[in-house]
Amino acid sequence: MAFISGFCIMTIEMLGARIMSPYFGGSQYVWGSIITIFMLALAMGYLFGGRLSTRNPNAVTYALFFIGAAVFSLPIIVFADDIMRPIFLNIEDPRYGSLLASIIMYFVPTSILGMISPYSVRLLVQTSEHSGHMAGQLFFISTIGSAAGTLGTSFYFVLWFDVNQILWGSIAALVFAGSVILLFNYLRNVRVQNSAQPRYENQYEK
Repeated sequence: MAFISGFCIMTIEMLGARIMSPYFGGSQYVWGSIITIFMLALAMGYLFGGRLSTRNPNAVTYALFFIGAAVFSLPIIVFADDIMRPIFLNIEDPRYGSLLASIIMYFVPTSILGMISPYSVRLLVQTSEHSGHMAGQLFFISTIGSAAGTLGTSFYFVLWFDVNQILWGSIAALVFAGSVILLFNYLRNVRVQNSAQPRYENQYEK
């Protein structure tokens, strides 16, 4: 799941300039806006994800991060033109126009994706002595996913698919990840209930 989240973060980021180029171009300003907003959004996600992980961490909330990020990524596909056109018409400076458009389109889904890493650490860590190792391992996997998303999107996906198809693929991957978490959590709960049932019956018989 850490790999998928890292992959999707960089896939969306790498497509950001292409999405905004019809209105703001593909200059250094646009890339600067996108990178800045993604970094700030991830920082906020790490902060709030860490705080949420102290309040009854559970698999359902974890799955909702993936599904929520997918839902809030939909406006990038559906409403991109409606978001960027009025900004382009009302803000002459492409620096600030691209910055505002990046905030509106990318900040929320990227923040939610940023919550995944600290929450993952909390779910995986069993003892304080174990925390450093698990955090390092998880961020390693997440960063490998980010690298794969960067190269996969820039080297191959943009040649094989159009931008919206790639975004739909990222959204589908996030929904799939959330659904898998919910499924495994359900199966685990069923197994726990089934294993506890005979013990209860034996106690009742005694």
